[in-house]
Amino acid sequence: MLKQTSGIDVCLSSHTHNRLYEPVKVNDTIVIQCGCHGSFVGHLKLSISGNKITHHEYELIEVNEQIASDKPMEQMINEIMLSYRSLQKQVVGKTHTALHRYSTFSSSMDNLLLKAISKAAGVDIAFSNGWRYGAPIDKGDITVWDLYNMVPMNPVVTTVDMTGQEILDMLEENLERTFSANPMQQMGGYCKRYLGLHINFHIENPYGYRIEEIYHQGEHLKKEKVYRVAYITEQGVSDKYGSNRTHLEVRTVQALISYLSESTDRSYTDFSG
Repeated sequence: MLKQTSGIDVCLSSHTHNRLYEPVKVNDTIVIQCGCHGSFVGHLKLSISGNKITHHEYELIEVNEQIASDKPMEQMINEIMLSYRSLQKQVVGKTHTALHRYSTFSSSMDNLLLKAISKAAGVDIAFSNGWRYGAPIDKGDITVWDLYNMVPMNPVVTTVDMTGQEILDMLEENLERTFSANPMQQMGGYCKRYLGLHINFHIENPYGYRIEEIYHQGEHLKKEKVYRVAYITEQGVSDKYGSNRTHLEVRTVQALISYLSESTDRSYTDFSG
């Protein structure tokens, strides 16, 4: 986009949540990006003469215990958070490995999410968007606060009937939005998350030809067959796909709590897709 746009001196990039330890130059534009979750602060110093940047210095600063907090700001945050602190103490499960969203094709956090919504809906195929937000949940206790960190909007769980062809078309569309050779056609985020399917694909193939095989319960997905699937938010399955859409009464956080409470020893260890 910057290659097609002139007159921009500095671009504060952010949506992909990456860390740039050195600034990137695109034509005459300085691009920086400072990670996510408040883990880093970017410090960019500019020398300007005659309305032009003559020199710049950039540092990506890790926010750690060596950096003192601003007391008035800390007090303000504590007051705002007071009514939510109880959520950080409500333990609803345990995990033996970190839950995260740092992988392009699947992630441990979303595998847990999909297992919970599929169980709540009584189906074996589920979809969610390839979000990048949500700070990782470390090994140990899982709290209600962690679950809201995973899905802060706490959407309802929805089911819909989809043909095998619609599932194929939806996934091909998502792969194009993720890996299009034309960056202006990319939509951000990682690949759509899915449960109950095994997919073989080549990302370097053109749009419509990336997916070679899809398996459901050990058999090839049948294009004409109708499958009942679960998802959350329109980003999981947009309205242009499927029929007989039903919004369930259960919301995602409750589905996660129920899933964790019914798991052996209230722990979560299975991260397979």
